[in-house]
Amino acid sequence: MNKEVKDFAVQKTKELMESFSCSAEAKAAAQAWLDALDTENEAQETEKYIKELEGDIMPIDMLIDFAESEGGVKVFGPEKAPQVAAHAREIKAAGARYCDCPACAAVEAILEKKDELLK
Repeated sequence: MNKEVKDFAVQKTKELMESFSCSAEAKAAAQAWLDALDTENEAQETEKYIKELEGDIMPIDMLIDFAESEGGVKVFGPEKAPQVAAHAREIKAAGARYCDCPACAAVEAILEKKDELLK
């Protein structure tokens, strides 16, 4: 991968790891990828990292369904869950494909460079 793409992915990876909404699994995969940069394990860890990110990003319809579920109410609270669902519907109407929390936004940006990262 070229330096510009790598630098961009590193920046977004750090944003991902610092976000409140980053899962423990994504954080571990991100750290493993950062640790593997410029080593013989870089390509292998990049593939693992991309797979983890693809599994972690929340599609907008899934966010809506979750926010309206009992699980969503438990996570967001009874007042916040309907607000999350409404926000998700709003951004979906504007063209969003994924959740726009800080973690998902960072993941989406990284995945936009997926082909270049896997070179």
